[in-house]
Amino acid sequence: MLFGQNRDQLRRIYFEAWRKHREKLPLEPLEEMLTSVILEHPEYHALLENEDASRDKDYMPELGQTNPFLHMGMHIAIREQLATDRPAGIRGLYQQLLTRLHDTHTVEHHMAECLAEMIWQAQRNHTAPDEIGYLDRLRSLL
Repeated sequence: MLFGQNRDQLRRIYFEAWRKHREKLPLEPLEEMLTSVILEHPEYHALLENEDASRDKDYMPELGQTNPFLHMGMHIAIREQLATDRPAGIRGLYQQLLTRLHDTHTVEHHMAECLAEMIWQAQRNHTAPDEIGYLDRLRSLL
């Protein structure tokens, strides 16, 4: 859904969804999903309200900076995986994690760490993402 966009286009989607939400304008389904994630991250609200200062900013992990767009994008990716149960079985693992941790946001953060590791491994090894390894990593959280 969001993938395949360049960085500027992708960030504009976030800025536009947040603007429309603040102005109480109707939202498209994707904008509703983005807004729900943004609402869970008040630390990013000021950034999203200042597009000119934030649009082109680089975030350097080696300097301890978290990319807010990547962070929110991971929440979106997890929610899309849950909606489609892909990889197969992820929805059940999510429910088990939720039973254990009692907080959807916390569960998504744990899942995002596993997802990020899978993506990093695939990029490093020049392979397809290892969905079985990903599910195994999620199971290890139980």
